Amino acid sequence: MTKSRIDAAAAISVMDLFTIGIGPSSSHTVGPMRAALMFMDSLPAAPVRVQCELYGSLALTGKGHATDTAILLGLSGHRPESVDPDAIPAILAAIRSEGRIQSGSATGHFIPFDEATDLLFRMGEFLEAHSNGMRFSAWFEGQEEPLTSDYYSVGGGAVLPGTADGLDPQLGHNVVQPHPFSSGAEMLALGEATGLSIATLVLRNEGAWRTQGETEAFLDSVIDAMTASIDRGLKEEGLLPGGLKVRRRARAIHNRLVLQQNALGPAQIFEWVSLFALAVNEENAAGGRVVTAPTNGAAGVIPAVLHYYRRFVPGADREGERRFLLTAAAIGFLYKKRASISAAEMGCQGEVGVACSMAAAGLAAVLGGTNGQIENAAEIGMEHNLGLTCDPIGGLVQIPCIERNTMGAVKAINAAYLALQGDGRHIVSLDAVIETMRQTGEDMASRYKETSLGGLAVNVVEC
Repeated sequence: MTKSRIDAAAAISVMDLFTIGIGPSSSHTVGPMRAALMFMDSLPAAPVRVQCELYGSLALTGKGHATDTAILLGLSGHRPESVDPDAIPAILAAIRSEGRIQSGSATGHFIPFDEATDLLFRMGEFLEAHSNGMRFSAWFEGQEEPLTSDYYSVGGGAVLPGTADGLDPQLGHNVVQPHPFSSGAEMLALGEATGLSIATLVLRNEGAWRTQGETEAFLDSVIDAMTASIDRGLKEEGLLPGGLKVRRRARAIHNRLVLQQNALGPAQIFEWVSLFALAVNEENAAGGRVVTAPTNGAAGVIPAVLHYYRRFVPGADREGERRFLLTAAAIGFLYKKRASISAAEMGCQGEVGVACSMAAAGLAAVLGGTNGQIENAAEIGMEHNLGLTCDPIGGLVQIPCIERNTMGAVKAINAAYLALQGDGRHIVSLDAVIETMRQTGEDMASRYKETSLGGLAVNVVEC
């Protein structure tokens, strides 16, 4: 199976990397919802029937990742960034009780839809271009043969249409950036030549799409959405959906830590950081609104480290938070260009590992690190996540995913401070560790890559 790669000359925007959607998975929920919507929008006329077939990891763990929910919502015209999570149960209940979907939501026409025959999980079957494949078909009045299109959810909520020959399409935008880079070495060389920080390089590159004010407004919306996901996660309690009977812990831990605030020490600070990540990923597991950063499965790492900066670093401000995200984005671009952020391709090293690397770089930047120290922090963050598998129990983004985000956040902070103790010179480059991650992901057995066919998923008895 070929990798969903980005051409070195193609440009990626922060808006591609950070998107606001719903849980529990960017590749299995957000991406399929977008694919279903894209398919419906592409149709030349109103269909009399539509069908979706799910392949690869989407079939094997789709039920636990709410892929079926995502397809129904997308076919009905809903978008992950705007659908109200609280309204989803009623939307699904109407579709299932009435046996039809309303194309384009309230403005469309009704199409008969029977999940048993129109939403098929092709267990053990894969489409050629990517392990997260979908095949949509639409039948029209007076035509016997359906119109069929393939789509691939390639990580972080990104979706690519299939090509006629089944080969892997390219990602990215065909725009001219003032400071393009596709490797860590190029990024550092640009910083050296221009005297600009990594964050400033990214900010100026974003000017290929929009004004600086518009980019900053977008970053502010991402920061606010991250904060909201923490706040909501700290308030909710009860069991997470899916059958594992995993109980939310964030609220109880928060209440305990509040009582201990007067005795704040290093251990308590890390407890707070873990709590922030826990809150986000419990919210994600419940299907709430989170930011893909760069994926939903790893959605808690960057918000937790960003919240650590805001709460525990003197002088933290909104400008610093933007600088944090811009720097983190630069690192995320490199992983998307040189490897993948899809757990179905790379295992969890491509999700929590990448998020840890990004967060370490962002924190190093706002703590005053040089470009070399920032690159070192990113390298450390990934080096110690190499080989991390993706083996969710029951196909649910709960165990080990929720706690794994807490580990990634703490590890990112450690990586940043460790890098700041040096002068930026180190033996293993960021480029080398990204290439190692890519090779490791390709060598990793498929049962450890978001299929729930190996690891904890088969060694822990579901309750």
